[in-house]
Amino acid sequence: MKDKVVLAYSGGLDTSISIGWIKENYKMDVIAALIDCGQPDDLEEAYKRALETGASEAVIIDGKDEFVNDFIYPSIKSNVKYEKNYPLATALARPLIVKKLVEVAKSKNAKAVAHGCTGKGNDQVRFDVGIRSLAPDLQIIAPQREWNLSRDEAIEYALKNNIKISVTKKSPYSIDENFWGRSIECGVLEDPWNEPPEEIYKWTKINKDPGASEYVEIDFERGIPVSLNGENMQGVDLIKKLNVDAGAYGIGRIDMVENRLIGIKSREIYESPAAEILIDAHRQLEAMVLDRELVHYKYLIEEKIAELIYYGLWFTPLKDSLMAFIDSSQEYVTGKIKIKLEHKSFRVTGRKSEYSLYVRDLATYDRKDKFDPSHSESFIKMFGYPYEILGRKGRINE
Repeated sequence: MKDKVVLAYSGGLDTSISIGWIKENYKMDVIAALIDCGQPDDLEEAYKRALETGASEAVIIDGKDEFVNDFIYPSIKSNVKYEKNYPLATALARPLIVKKLVEVAKSKNAKAVAHGCTGKGNDQVRFDVGIRSLAPDLQIIAPQREWNLSRDEAIEYALKNNIKISVTKKSPYSIDENFWGRSIECGVLEDPWNEPPEEIYKWTKINKDPGASEYVEIDFERGIPVSLNGENMQGVDLIKKLNVDAGAYGIGRIDMVENRLIGIKSREIYESPAAEILIDAHRQLEAMVLDRELVHYKYLIEEKIAELIYYGLWFTPLKDSLMAFIDSSQEYVTGKIKIKLEHKSFRVTGRKSEYSLYVRDLATYDRKDKFDPSHSESFIKMFGYPYEILGRKGRINE
């Protein structure tokens, strides 16, 4: 009886050609695990393709609600963006996929798990470290890392072996999608000087007139978005609708050169309309209801959490400890944010909360002002004492 390996199968180029390679080189039966994280692909079609390509078995696992509740919501509460730009859509899905991959491997008594990550990307780290954290005894097989095929060679291999794929040499883009974001790389995008061709965009194809605009209102409860325009919605539905509504204006395009964990830089294109809006809306609500010291310290925590997620360190004590801090900070992050959607941009235009720390009578400059300016001179005097003393000692550089 052959040993079994569970392959994280997406139906894309890399995982499709991996099935035959594993069977040939490891003499194992391949179980293709398709984890539904909200990707728009036809998973039933991918299921059939896995079996046609040589998998002994295939399973589809619905992970959408778990993805929202256990991964996306914590990322909103944390306002996470890697290097202040990337909302981490792909990176957030990896620990969920790893968790499900290990569960399938244990239920099927598999000896190994496999993934289709290349040897120069971040995903290989996320998969390997996550698997070793949850199931240290499982063997890890990474065909693309061992095989080291170029993109063109991988396409040629698929064509030669009659493996159905969606990429071609004319359209060689590597795409990863779930409902939190879409990433596009390879092809002409590898030259950072090239403007991304309009053809690569799918979620943010503009179908609104340049002068068009509309308002959306988002309600949050304890840091979690719960309604859109007054309609209570489950997380999956809210995110999908916001992706469509904002994407129609071209909102959510990100073009960045980022620092990969393994030490090289890469040019990445992302489409994340809902993520961009929800994170900014949440941050603006926090600005209303959290005190200054908590807000400022939370910035530091958020940056570290973003790094941990990007680096594949989800299953770690540090991530758990920092998330406990984040959860504690969200007790009063409840309120409503109003956003104006416009051509390729959006902006927060209104915010309100019963827990707001904004006091108009203190902030106003009209005659209703209750702020006593006579206190300011003494405050400034004490605040500036250290620097006044340094100045008297001649230790301040001009």
